[in-house]
Amino acid sequence: MQRSNERELRELLAKLQMEHRDLDSEIVGLETTGHADQLQIKRLKKRKLQLKDQIKSVEDQLTPDIIA
Repeated sequence: MQRSNERELRELLAKLQMEHRDLDSEIVGLETTGHADQLQIKRLKKRKLQLKDQIKSVEDQLTPDIIA
């Protein structure tokens, strides 16, 4: 893997992880108020799951293949 490609993937990974944490904080904040819009929370959780899948994909690209 080229250095620039690896650097770009690591930057993308950091961005995705930060967005995932931000969504988690937002969801918790909405749920604790008691006046949360359930549809909005559902959408945020769906987006959070999408981010989790993207994070896993990028991590897989960064992990070298090991031939056993």
